[in-house]
Amino acid sequence: MTAVLTGLTAYPLKGGGGTPLTTAELGARGLPYDREFMLVTPEGRFLSQRDEGRMALLRPVYDGEVLTVGTTDPALSRLVHKATDDGPVREVYVHRSQCEGVDQGDEAAAWFSDFMGLECRLVRFTGHRDTSRGGGEVAFADGYPLLLISEESLEDLNGRLDEPLPMNRFRPNLVVRGLGPFGEDEARLLRIGETVVELVKACARCVVTTTDQDTGARGREPLRTLAAYRTIGRGIRFGQNGIPRTTGALRVGDPVEILERR
Repeated sequence: MTAVLTGLTAYPLKGGGGTPLTTAELGARGLPYDREFMLVTPEGRFLSQRDEGRMALLRPVYDGEVLTVGTTDPALSRLVHKATDDGPVREVYVHRSQCEGVDQGDEAAAWFSDFMGLECRLVRFTGHRDTSRGGGEVAFADGYPLLLISEESLEDLNGRLDEPLPMNRFRPNLVVRGLGPFGEDEARLLRIGETVVELVKACARCVVTTTDQDTGARGREPLRTLAAYRTIGRGIRFGQNGIPRTTGALRVGDPVEILERR
């Protein structure tokens, strides 16, 4: 069976919902505008679904100029924000990684603070940030510009659960079919469409995977089940972090070829 790319998703706001794509131009930092925006505390610490499950309700869309943010509650107002590079530059932190973000102003801060129920600011990525390993670039993502998961890996997991879970629990950028269950763990270098992606690290999974991406509610799965058969080293692993080694166009339906195995 020929492997194919079946899903493309960018996350313009770190911790917010994803924007499904049919085509995208893969750059050095991953999909266009992925994790370009981030919410931070007044001290510059990032906010995410790890601590704020309510962020799952946010539905951001960004076209390169205007960030529009709705929620799963149609009764709530939307934020329509013209992105700026002219605001003050803030020192911000993604875990222990220090980087910089351009503050997006008081109106955006007020909207998000009201929605979140805590004081926060919206910042836009600026400058340069290296990946945790592998010599790549990343914006406000945790450590790497891409996360790839095979559909068969999720099917394997769902066969062990009482209630199946959707792929959005794992927030991948790239979804493929045809590698087999956990076939992504065996591959090191993939050609996807016009691009080449190196898979550099199995993704350690956290409490975000237990958060329903439509309601923000938390449960015990899938971490309880994954812990029984996907604990590798010091973490529960599901999916592979990747770094683009060449840039170019991606399209849902593109063939996926393993160029090098581990």
